[in-house]
Order: sequence, then structure tokens, then C-alpha cells
Amino acid sequence: MTKTTPPPRPTDSYFNLFVYKTLKQYPRLYIAAEGKKERKKEKEGRRRRRMEKLGSLRHLFVTIFLGVFSGCVVIPAITDVTMSALCPGQDECSLAIYLSGIQQAIVGVGTVVMTPIIGNLSDQYGRKALLTIPLAVSIIPLAILAYSRSKTSFYAYYGIRAVTAMVGEGSINCLALAYVADNISEGQRTSAFGILSGVVSAAFVCGTLAARFLSTASTFQVATLGSMIATVYMRIFLKESLPNGDSSQPFLKKEPAGIISPLDDNSDSSSSSSSEKIHEGGFKKIPAVGDLISLLKCRAAFSQAAVIVFFNSLAEGGLQASLLYFWKARFHFNKDQFADIMLIIGVMGTISQLLFMPLLAPRVSEEKLLCIGLLTGSAHIFLNSIAWSFWVPYAAAALAAFAVIATPCVRSIVSKQVGPNEQGKAQGCISGISSSAQIISPLIFSPLTALFLSEGAPFYFPGFSIMCIAFASMIAFIQSTMIRAGPPISSQLASNGNCIEP
Repeated sequence: MTKTTPPPRPTDSYFNLFVYKTLKQYPRLYIAAEGKKERKKEKEGRRRRRMEKLGSLRHLFVTIFLGVFSGCVVIPAITDVTMSALCPGQDECSLAIYLSGIQQAIVGVGTVVMTPIIGNLSDQYGRKALLTIPLAVSIIPLAILAYSRSKTSFYAYYGIRAVTAMVGEGSINCLALAYVADNISEGQRTSAFGILSGVVSAAFVCGTLAARFLSTASTFQVATLGSMIATVYMRIFLKESLPNGDSSQPFLKKEPAGIISPLDDNSDSSSSSSSEKIHEGGFKKIPAVGDLISLLKCRAAFSQAAVIVFFNSLAEGGLQASLLYFWKARFHFNKDQFADIMLIIGVMGTISQLLFMPLLAPRVSEEKLLCIGLLTGSAHIFLNSIAWSFWVPYAAAALAAFAVIATPCVRSIVSKQVGPNEQGKAQGCISGISSSAQIISPLIFSPLTALFLSEGAPFYFPGFSIMCIAFASMIAFIQSTMIRAGPPISSQLASNGNCIEP
């Protein structure tokens, strides 16, 4: 029988003396009390470590906030700028709808190619190094409209943004998600992704609120300044992050570990062999189509998530290309009304992701939260398609409270289907699939919107294209009811290029 050591004898009070005698008489009570105290300490320690990990992401959150703020502050104004440049004095302009759709499709084509490459290169060279590129190039088109909003300046903005957005449209989100996955354990990623999405929503709210009170000229000047501050802040304060935890790996290196095998053991290797190895080291990490296909085949949950992302992005791209023009033609909305509705969506989304998401994620499975988000998103789009009065878009915007949780849920599911060394590749693959939907979406919905808003529509239903977008969102919802995510892949089981079956 194990001998129990009694607690030390206290001398400061009669109450403590009474407790001491009781515990000495009943050793099991002493053991139970000590065990409860230890469990409480362990719980507090886990909570403290979790908060420290989230705190380590604060510089990333500030960077993303400033970058998203700069992009969102111009959204309510860009529709009026486009209409003024192309169709002055009109509320319906097919040319503006077509040009916006073409630009979105061009950006989608470039993003499909660039996002997987940037995401995969970040697995080798670091998230911060690759994040510098999209943040820096996003300054250029904003600066053009900050200088002038003439027809010539608009076309210059149109062309340059089509090029720069190929690099920046999906890369910032992809790299931010991979950065979070590097620094947060698998069990906490859903909450961390939700907080990141909440930061994006908060930036959306602040940008929209600023656009509501700023003039059009000041809007683009503020956006340019915010984008510059985001780039400088990120370069100064954000720490480098790599899957293997090495924060000192240079952007350019000759022989990355685990990539190049020596051609021979002789010390007098030829210079041509060395240059060949350097070439391999620099481009081995660029993903081929076969790599992405094998990644999709890795687990059923990953391929199902890819289908959900495709149709959800198809719907989001359709809304981006058509909804503001639909509101302007249907209810004669301008920049201020756009900002009001977007402000409601942003506030509700921020509350959902910063308050509801951290509370629900530990108690409700990601699959259920994904279904809830996609269902409410479909309802939001459907209500806009049959809007019979100007107040309906305002009321439908309240449904965005839960619609925005779909993206962090599906991203969390994806992150758990690959190992830590493939987070950039996985998020880049999903972002590429999302961008491919962005290519198709404006080619379908922009002509449809222009047709049903014109006098030559086959039948009177101005919101017909919006209802078709709602059907695409419903397909994503139906697929989400069938997804069954397997257990997370541990770092010990993960291997480069190898598929791990559940």
C-alpha cells in the first residue's frame, strides 16, 4: 500500500488548521483535492497556450485587415465610376456589365495558374516572402484611379488590374490560410480560420463604412494609402513561416533539403551538373497538373470539398459580376445604397465569425456548420432574385450572418486532409478551383444579366440571372450534406507527393 504524504502544517489561521487536520485524517480527500488542483492548472495552461498561439498571429491579422480594407473601400464606388466612364447618365449599361465580366474571367484564368504555384512555392520559400508579391502589386491600379477617374484612366485601371489581380486575387487568402495552418494545431484550426474570416469581415465593414462617407476621389486615395501601409507593415513586423518551422530559410537557395539528390559522390562534379541541380531546386516545387489531380484523389473529403468550393465560387462570382448592376437597374441604387447593404452584410458576417463561430466550432461539427452556411447563402441569393421592393435587399442581407461561415469551414476541412508540408499546395489547389469557377461564372451570368435587364428579354424577370446563381449555390449545399471528413493526417503520416488513404 502506497504511503500518502500529509499536507504541510499551516500556522496562519484556525480554518487552515482545521482543513489540515481533516486532510491528514482522510488522505483520499487530500489526493482528490490535489488532483483537482492539477487538472485546473493543466486546463489553464492549455487555455494560455492556445491564446498565445492566436496572439502570435496578430501581425498577420493586421496585415490582412489593412489589405482587405483597401480592396473593399472601393467596391461601392467602382460601379458608379465604371458607369460614368462608359455610359454617362444611365442606370443600365450592357457594356459595363460585359467589361466587368470579361475582366473577372481574365483574372480567373490567371489566378487558376498563379495561385497553386504561389501556394506551393510558399511551402519551400516561406509565406511572408510570397505574400509580399500580391500586396505590392495591388497598389498600382488603386493609385491610377486615385490620380484620375477619366475614361483613359479607367481603361488603364481596367487593363492593369486584370494583370495584377491574377497574382493577388486569391493568393493573399491562400497564403494567410497556410500561415495560420503552420502555427495552429489541427484541433484549433476551425476557430482560427473563423477568426481570420472575422478579421476579413471586419475589414469589409470598416471599408464599406468609410466608402459611405468618403467622396469618390478620397475613396481611391485612402485605398492606395492603406495598401501601401499593409505592405510595409507586413515586411517589418510579420515573422516568416515555413511548414518545418524554420524561419530563416532564404528566398533563393541552391539546394533545398529533401529536393536534390547528388548525382555522384565525387567532389569534382562538373559545373553543368551543379547548374542542373540549382535549376531543379528552384522549380521542382512548382506544381504540375498531375500533382493537383493526385491531391484531389488523396481523400474523398478533399474532392468533395473541391466540388463545394467550385459551385459556391460559381455563385459568388455571379453575384460579384451581376448583383450591383441588377440593383442599380432595378432600384436605381448608387454608391451610398450599395455601401449601406454591404455594411449590413459585413456587420452580420463579423458578428457571426468572431462571436458565433468560436462558440459553435467546438460543439458542432464542421460539416454541419458548412451546411448551415450554404443554406442561408442560397436563401439570401434567392430573396434578391425576387426582390419586389427596395427594402428586400436590405432584409436579405441579414441572412449573411451565417452564410459567411461556409468558407472557413470548408478550408478547415481541406487543411486536415493533407500533411503540414502540403498546406500551401492544398490551399492553393482549392483557390485555383475557386478561380476556375470565377472564369466560368461571368461568361454565363454577365450576358444573362444584361439580357434580362434589357428591353429585349424573352420574358419579364429582371432577377432571372440571380435566381440561376441561387441554383448553383444550392448544388453546393446538396453536396455539403454528403461530405464526411476523415480523421486529420498527422505529420508522421504525411509525405510529399504520396496519397494517404483513410
